[in-house]
Amino acid sequence: MSVHILGGSQTDFALNWHRAGLDTDALVRTVVQDALAATGIDPADIGVIHVGNAFGQLFTGQGHLGAMPATVLPALWGIPASRHEAACASGSMAALAAMSDLESGRYDCALVLGVELEKTVPGGKAAAYMGAAAWAGHEAQDTDLVWPTMFAALADEYDRRYGLDAAHLRAISELNIGNARLNPLAQTREWTYTPDSFTDDDTANPPVVGRLRRQDCSQMTDGAAAVVLVSDRYLNRHSAIRESRVAAITGWGHRTVGLPLERKLTASAEDPYVFPHVRATVRDALARAGLADIHDVDGVEVHDCFSMSEYMAIDHLGLTAPGESWKAIESGEIARTGTLPVNPGGGLIGIGHPVGATGVRMLLDAYKQVTDQAGDFQIPDARRYATLNIGGSTTTAASFVVESVE
Repeated sequence: MSVHILGGSQTDFALNWHRAGLDTDALVRTVVQDALAATGIDPADIGVIHVGNAFGQLFTGQGHLGAMPATVLPALWGIPASRHEAACASGSMAALAAMSDLESGRYDCALVLGVELEKTVPGGKAAAYMGAAAWAGHEAQDTDLVWPTMFAALADEYDRRYGLDAAHLRAISELNIGNARLNPLAQTREWTYTPDSFTDDDTANPPVVGRLRRQDCSQMTDGAAAVVLVSDRYLNRHSAIRESRVAAITGWGHRTVGLPLERKLTASAEDPYVFPHVRATVRDALARAGLADIHDVDGVEVHDCFSMSEYMAIDHLGLTAPGESWKAIESGEIARTGTLPVNPGGGLIGIGHPVGATGVRMLLDAYKQVTDQAGDFQIPDARRYATLNIGGSTTTAASFVVESVE
């Protein structure tokens, strides 16, 4: 049994909802209404709702977000709904739960959304809130910049094992922000940069932690994304939908390990990959889709919460041998016009990173690519697309393969 994507919606990630006087209810209402309009689905057809959100209570004081869709749209009253949390992979967990519901036969139509408001507090406090996704009280205790510290440590580990030129990290940032200029929903699409913004210039690109500088980091972002997933049974009952632009999720992978980064690095000391479980997640998704390797897809959305996380993703996808991600960067293979584009719409660095929404946004962009709806960042003739979403220091890893349905 296949799970199909009928479409969905994404809010404008450049909008500061808090500054506009809007809260989670407005964010959820907007993304759900837009998703229903985009797919033509009657709310009465939705059998179940899954919501991805990581830090709702911290940033807004609002929990119990599974109930928010019914709160803002009375037509959804009575539909089973739940919230899923796995840090930056929360949206992917919501999608996996919806897929399980459809595959089991329990429901035939699922609404999946990811939502996050992060602009309700100053940046430093926001960064400290996000530290809750690490092992609280056990790691990164001397800083509020938990995640820059963690991914700077990952950069150090790559340098120790394989060697690392920070210029390749800057190249990833420049590529993704450049791609975002073509994306009408990207947070940074109109931001101003200079050529020095992607160098080691301390003024134009100030240091943050270790090798990481300002442009190596994704943004604090408000935003939401939604997709409508349906079963084969649903499509068979709705022939008009079957003839519209539909995609199938043909592969998935999901692995979880312990919270501490240091324990992960120690566990992989003798392995060619820094994070063997991330590599296994990708291989699981490809194998379930019947694909030999990552070169069988036409593009990939990867989790560049920092340029270093994309650097890690490149070799863990299998684009290069372990530690040789720089080759795919220097060759132009991952560019939007390369042989295997990565983050053609801008990635987290360029599009923005509303944490709970990111996994759903990746699925939506994969759907857009394989149905020729990606606009100016469309990969020509894309028919098969992959995603790699991580939560925490890769504690949770999720991957999907999305294919067009001819």
